[in-house]
Amino acid sequence: MTENDVIAYLREHPQFLEENPEACDLLVPPAQGDGRKVKDFQSFMIQRLKTDKESVVKSAKEIIENARSNMNNQQRIQKATLRLLEAQSFDDFIHTITMDLAAILDVDIAVLVVESNGRDIPHIHQSGIRVLPPGTIDKWMGDKAAMLQDDISGIEAIYGGGATLVRSQILLRVDIAKNTPPAILAFGSRDPATFHDGQATDQILYLARVIERIFRMWLNLPR
Repeated sequence: MTENDVIAYLREHPQFLEENPEACDLLVPPAQGDGRKVKDFQSFMIQRLKTDKESVVKSAKEIIENARSNMNNQQRIQKATLRLLEAQSFDDFIHTITMDLAAILDVDIAVLVVESNGRDIPHIHQSGIRVLPPGTIDKWMGDKAAMLQDDISGIEAIYGGGATLVRSQILLRVDIAKNTPPAILAFGSRDPATFHDGQATDQILYLARVIERIFRMWLNLPR
């Protein structure tokens, strides 16, 4: 292949460098034009380096922000766990779930939802606990341990009068014991983007496992 072959190919394919910018790394560009319509590639390469740098800086910022967010979430989960363990009675434990966790986790509302046929748990009067007909939770969640939804309208069956406030939510299964009815822990936010599908759930699922164990401890239930 001769220089003329290369020039002929480029003449027939004027978009070659645009489609293959990595080829510029193999070239030694002229310092400046010489009057023969030769382009100065130096400015192009500088612009490319600048773009690459901006991309690296953006990626680094995203990594740092994600790390900071994960650290904040971890600290919230740890604080929530300690508060749950500090409960002095079962009522205090339920109050922590339905009242304190919302503030600790920086959400707008927290609700414990339990299925009942009207006989299994006939007396539930604490604020923040909602009762659903049997089969509702499986209908909503299928076999998922957690379900995240963004840009929604709050479900009145879960949040009651606070449903109008909720724009995104996470629902967590709470499997207390084999003989207890299905339950979920719902966290709702007025921000439609607080929760969304694809978010990591390992830390919040850990909190759900903690709550299950403390439930069994207070109710003296087998695993």
